[in-house]
Amino acid sequence: MTAERSGPAVPTATYRLQMQPGFPFAAAAAAVPHLASLGVSHLHLSPVLEAVPGSPHGYDVVDHARVRDELGGEEGLRALARTAREHGLGLVVDIVPNHMAMAPRHNRALWEVLREGPASPYARWFDIDWEAQGGQLLLPVLGGPLGAESAHLVVDGDVLRYHDHAFPLREGTGKLPLTRLLDAQWYRPVWWRLARTELNYRRFFSISELIGVRVEDPEVFEATHAKILQLLREGVVDGLRVDHPDGLADPGGYLRRLHEASGGRWTVVEKILADGERLPASWPVAGTTGYDALRHVDGLFTDPAGSGELLGHYRRFAAPQTDRGGDWDATVRRAAYKVLTHELAAETDRLTRVVGRLCAASPDPALRDRAPWALRTALRELLVRLRVYRPYSPGDAARVITEEAAGQARHAFVVPEEGEAVDVVLGLLLGPDGDGAPGVGPGGAEFRARFAQTASALRAKSVEDTAFYRYVPLLSATEVGGEPGRPAVSPAGFHAYCARVQRDWPATGTVVSTHDTKRSADVRAALAVLTECPGRWADVLAEVSRNGAAGPDAQLAWAAWQTVFGLGPADPERIGQALLKHAREAGLYTSWTERDPAYEEALAAFVAAGPCGPPGGRVAALRDALAAHVQANVLGTALVHLTMPGVPDLYQGTEDEYRALVDPDNRRPVRFPTGADGEAGEALEPGRSGEKTAVTAAALRLRARRPEVFGDTATYAPLSARGPAAAHCVAFARSGAVVTAVTRLSLRLAEAGGWRDTRLALPPGRWADVMAPGREFDGHARVADLFEPRPVVLLERTTETG
Repeated sequence: MTAERSGPAVPTATYRLQMQPGFPFAAAAAAVPHLASLGVSHLHLSPVLEAVPGSPHGYDVVDHARVRDELGGEEGLRALARTAREHGLGLVVDIVPNHMAMAPRHNRALWEVLREGPASPYARWFDIDWEAQGGQLLLPVLGGPLGAESAHLVVDGDVLRYHDHAFPLREGTGKLPLTRLLDAQWYRPVWWRLARTELNYRRFFSISELIGVRVEDPEVFEATHAKILQLLREGVVDGLRVDHPDGLADPGGYLRRLHEASGGRWTVVEKILADGERLPASWPVAGTTGYDALRHVDGLFTDPAGSGELLGHYRRFAAPQTDRGGDWDATVRRAAYKVLTHELAAETDRLTRVVGRLCAASPDPALRDRAPWALRTALRELLVRLRVYRPYSPGDAARVITEEAAGQARHAFVVPEEGEAVDVVLGLLLGPDGDGAPGVGPGGAEFRARFAQTASALRAKSVEDTAFYRYVPLLSATEVGGEPGRPAVSPAGFHAYCARVQRDWPATGTVVSTHDTKRSADVRAALAVLTECPGRWADVLAEVSRNGAAGPDAQLAWAAWQTVFGLGPADPERIGQALLKHAREAGLYTSWTERDPAYEEALAAFVAAGPCGPPGGRVAALRDALAAHVQANVLGTALVHLTMPGVPDLYQGTEDEYRALVDPDNRRPVRFPTGADGEAGEALEPGRSGEKTAVTAAALRLRARRPEVFGDTATYAPLSARGPAAAHCVAFARSGAVVTAVTRLSLRLAEAGGWRDTRLALPPGRWADVMAPGREFDGHARVADLFEPRPVVLLERTTETG
């Protein structure tokens, strides 16, 4: 047993650690003194349950009943919790309810299902369509067609082996000829390419190595959550992050069950909110993990006029087709069509079968005589028009599938009567709680759930994993939760967002860097400066292009030059790997499943000779010339994130300046200071100025010392500057006791003549600079004085009156 919890039930700030065999619980314990000295209240651990051996992330869980041995096992986790408690810290753990690893050799529950089929007590765990594929579960593990791989399928007693894979054999089948043996199993090993169209289990997005779990079943919930709930009850763990709730059949029902079982512990959900979308108010959670905050913070430091100019330069430089990177909405739509007909073809077919059965069995004649192709077309045309990840109820469906979208979907049909399939599908989605089709029974609920699950996977694959890599005028805007078509957020829009968060979700999570962000916050902060000097950027690209540094395609070249600008000096291998992933995700000239070796060789040659060669020096020179403005964005982003409403989550290493690209680059091991007091030791990033560390520590320690100023009962009030440069000062007060002020668009500010006599009206009282003892202000402070030492300031009220 671990000692009873001490400290706040709601974190004041969390610190995300990526647990992996190379960074186990003992390594996390060694970092505790440093992390405690920063001022965070909780460590935030990536998944800790048993995963596929060697997994670098832990999201491929194989056993929910055990803490991962490679991390130190349950005793290692408990020891980490004790060390954390000794330093006043708690633990928040990431859990994965949506899926498990499709690895029978390590996943005992799945092994039993493969051996016993639908009769296995574990069969209810997994979302398998046993009515498809002749009642056999497809396993897309073969490197080629069966005929070419049959020699590698070897019977070993009661086990069938294929290279590193192992599968159980049904009793009495081990001596059958291979084809008969395969036909006799509850599963069928097939060429991995068949997964795209033939798969008959739900997976995580299009990742066949992860199989969907039916956590909506109470028995499955209890079995898969028993260990985590035990750790919560015994005080080892204090709070939860829920991974990918949008994959679940009933996210709201799951969260209510979790809330009750956990005793209402602080819980945030990895929910990506679209622009204008709200988290369901009925969900018993503290809020999201914070990607909505990321978009608003990033947008605050993006110049709206300059981003439009940058888009124009991009279109002239790269000449992208409208729906292949030229226009955001058109690019998303085309990507969605491709994903539905390629990566998610199997999911679309399953959804079509479900709605087809509903129509065929319905007592309503209006639902009869609907051809599968027409239903599939209607589903496709409605899915590609969703602007959110998924609906959660029939009422949601009515809001997110507008009449305009339905009308556009009908236009896909030549014969109007066949276009009525759109109305049939829409009626089933609206369900008995809306104005939908009556009398469809429990099958209607299944259809609505599967439609929502498919919509979520489609949005993630078409937007995050495709369109973000095709539409690239400003790479900092192509981020999880981002809105690349509208990258800038006005100060008024930012303040309105913060006021809403403080009112509705004051304990929600907020982030600016995570293990899933395409680029770390500091890389994005640098890229945002380009919106303040789009002409200079275009001139540099014209210069390096004239010098012969042309990429295999102009869109990729534009993205490559922005990548090296944002990242700064770096190992060419890191840049090359990130750009190769970029090209494959974009899928315009090469992809993960249809690779073009000639294109990829040309890409590697371009990276070496261009961005990482002599022409890259010209981009580096521009970055150096803009260093002060990059720093203003880096520090502004950090301070705003740490003092705005919500609970800030720091990603590992980001207390210092941290430059990282898309995974696996952003999951590199972090070196923590080694001093016993957490202060001494080597720097996280040698050569950094230390300014960001000072800002981060000052804000976190203030939050820890005065939690009431930032918590549930706190207040948020925008502060307005007055004067010629007022638009460049963004400031707000927290509970009348703390003031944050940052510089916005500092390059534009410098070009306009600086702060001059711009002043910020502080709330009543005397205000001390938290980062510079002895500096105090009151009344209408000159902004130039506030920002004299650095482009941001954090003030704490010392007296009630001036």
